[in-house]
Amino acid sequence: MFEKILILDFGSQYTQLIGRRIRDTNVYSEILPFDTPLAVIKQQAPKGIILSGGPDSVYEKGAPAVDPRLFELGIPVLGVCYGMQLIAKQLGGKVEPAARREYGSRQIEQVNPSRLLNDMGRVWMSHGDRILEPPPGFEVTARTETTIAAMENRELEVFCVQFHPEVTHSENGGALLRRFVFDVCRCHGDWTVGSFIESAIDQVRQIVGNGRALCAISGGVDSTVAATLVSRAIGDRLIGVFVNTGLLRKNEYEKVLSMLQSNLHLNVRGVDRSDRFLDILAGIRDPEKKRKLIGNEFIRVFEEEAQRIGSVDYLVQGTLYPDVIESVSVKGPSQTIKSHHNVGGLPERMHLRLVERLRELFKDEVRRVGLQLGLPEDMVWRQPFPGPGLAVRIMGEITKEGVRMLQEADDILIDEIKKAGLYRQIWQSFGVLLPVRSVGVMGDIRTYEHVLAIRAVDSSDGMTADWARLPHDLLAAISNRIVNEVNGINRVVYDVTSKPPATIEWE
Repeated sequence: MFEKILILDFGSQYTQLIGRRIRDTNVYSEILPFDTPLAVIKQQAPKGIILSGGPDSVYEKGAPAVDPRLFELGIPVLGVCYGMQLIAKQLGGKVEPAARREYGSRQIEQVNPSRLLNDMGRVWMSHGDRILEPPPGFEVTARTETTIAAMENRELEVFCVQFHPEVTHSENGGALLRRFVFDVCRCHGDWTVGSFIESAIDQVRQIVGNGRALCAISGGVDSTVAATLVSRAIGDRLIGVFVNTGLLRKNEYEKVLSMLQSNLHLNVRGVDRSDRFLDILAGIRDPEKKRKLIGNEFIRVFEEEAQRIGSVDYLVQGTLYPDVIESVSVKGPSQTIKSHHNVGGLPERMHLRLVERLRELFKDEVRRVGLQLGLPEDMVWRQPFPGPGLAVRIMGEITKEGVRMLQEADDILIDEIKKAGLYRQIWQSFGVLLPVRSVGVMGDIRTYEHVLAIRAVDSSDGMTADWARLPHDLLAAISNRIVNEVNGINRVVYDVTSKPPATIEWE
């Protein structure tokens, strides 16, 4: 059993960053809703608890809160932003609207000795309320010009900071979190890639027993790592199914199937259902409906394959933590952004039980697991590709002609990025076929054809991303080749929007 830090989520955009920073210390962290019952928290036996930030005001009617008995468990607690204000209110302090809100970088001044603060200078603030009086037994340890910036009760081992130590803008914020994890919570840092693999294999054996499982394999790193992990646990009793939806990259079906069977020696069968998927998507323009239709059809295909094989009760998927966070609010009150085909697109009633051993991992953690399992680097470092495939990269209605154009354009884009030596440096790069046409001139002839948008982003885990500053010469080469080589496209544009406010995929 790993040492664990629980993070109770009050809806902050930075909650997942807290989890990442804790995991970077080799201590396992898990994000749970703020209203998780006290009995569940005690059962998990955490070494420490962090209360995240959030968009609410603690004095508003219906503001989220925790069971006040949480502070009587003898487990160290760290309140961040809203978490600090909540602790102040619930333990007898006073919170009020701030005369001047604090957003962005601010200088703090340490006014008393602290177990957590050390070398803290400029920090990242994001709050509109302030603590007027700390609760009884709490000592103020830092201030800004307008508010209490940190306080702590050493007897209760409850610590509070008004700023966000999890963001890179807070100087030495990572060191503060490490002090909480190791000095206050007395963790040892036993959560490593190797220990995760060993634990995951044991859990799969316990879940599947002597049964058999299907694995939905897309050829991407997530599903391939999931398949390899489960295969280590149950051997040939795992049957991989690689479905050709007709929405894969150019020549992807043949290439990936050969790689899985020949190089990785996985028990994988290919199933071509391209016409079927394109038929159910005919005339569909709404992106959520596309995802849900594809998710449902994937499950139907896997259930049919399970019936052909016989005696299969489990379905293995490469669902990751960002998929869950963006699809359903099972980890906190944050708003659903989009349905992931592995999560929000699943039918309410399924005949196969799910095995999702990567569900609590971020993409970079999955890559480390893949390398530890011995997967080829080219496979591990493949850029992410969405489960619904090109369906969410063709805006509006999906047609065979649209798929053809996007496949050819995307193939040129990736080829040029690889030639430039940037493929590994970029988190994700792809083309998006837009539902608009533009006027052009080609060979002195007027054209009225499609527009392709290029999307390339830098990220570490997919939760936040910044648009990649591709060299102008590279963009020119990509544009020239696409316009000259892909019939039907006469204009190329570049997306310069970060996440947030946008998502990485357009749909």
